[in-house]
Amino acid sequence: MRDPTTELAKLTWPLVEQRLKQGCGAILPVGSTEAHGPHLPLDTDVTIARGMALRAAAMLEARGDHCLVLPAISYSVTEFAAGFPGTLTLAPETAVAHLTEILQGAARAGFAPLAVANGHLEPDHIASIREAVSQVRESTGLDVIFPDVTRRTLAERLTSEFQSGACHAGAYESSLVMADDPEAVDDTLRSALPEVDISLVDVIRAGQKNFIEAGGTQAYFGRPAEASAQEGHDTFGILASILVEAMDNATH
Repeated sequence: MRDPTTELAKLTWPLVEQRLKQGCGAILPVGSTEAHGPHLPLDTDVTIARGMALRAAAMLEARGDHCLVLPAISYSVTEFAAGFPGTLTLAPETAVAHLTEILQGAARAGFAPLAVANGHLEPDHIASIREAVSQVRESTGLDVIFPDVTRRTLAERLTSEFQSGACHAGAYESSLVMADDPEAVDDTLRSALPEVDISLVDVIRAGQKNFIEAGGTQAYFGRPAEASAQEGHDTFGILASILVEAMDNATH
C-alpha cells in the first residue's frame, strides 16, 4: 500500500514527466487538522484520506492505469471542533480557493483523471470541495471526481456506526487510524472510552454548531472502544473501491 512510486512528492521531476507521457491520473487527499477525541491525533482525517488515496492508486497501478497521489491538504473548515486546542480552521472561501488552485495546477500539469479522496465530513467542508470541483470543471473542462461518502448510496457500503452518524473519532475513524498509524493512537485510553450515542447528522439538522453543543465534550462520538485495525483495513478497502469505481464511471 505504501509504494513510494505512487506518491508524487517522493518522485523526481523526470520520473513524473515519464508518467505523464504515458498518461497518468492523480488523486488529491483532503483532510483537516482538528480534535478527534482524547485518543486520536489531530491529523486523523489526513490519515484516512491518504490511506484511501494510496490504496486506490495501488489498485489502478495493478491493472496498468498510472495514477499518482498528490501531497495531502491538511487544513479546511473545522468549525465544529474549533473549541478544542490544536484545531486549525480555514474560512470557507479560503478552503475553496486553496483546493481550486491545487486542482487547476494538477490539470495544467497534465494529470487526468483527477480525483479527490476526502477524509473530513463536516458539511461546510464538503460544500467547499463541491464548490472547488465545480470551479475546476468549469475552468478546465476536466471532470474532477469526488465520491461523497456521506451520500446514502455510498454510506450504505460502510460500517453501521458510520451510517448512524455517531462516527467522529468513534469505531469507524479509530479503526482506520489503527490500521495505518497505530503508534498515533492512545490505545489504553481508547479502549476505556464510553460510547457517545449521538448522531452528528441529527444535531446538525437541529441547528447545533459545535461538538460541545452536540454533547461531544471530549470531541468524539460513537464507540471508539470497539475499534480494531482489522475493521480499519476492511473499511479502507471499501473506500478505495468506491474511489476507483467513481473514477472508472467518470472516464467511460
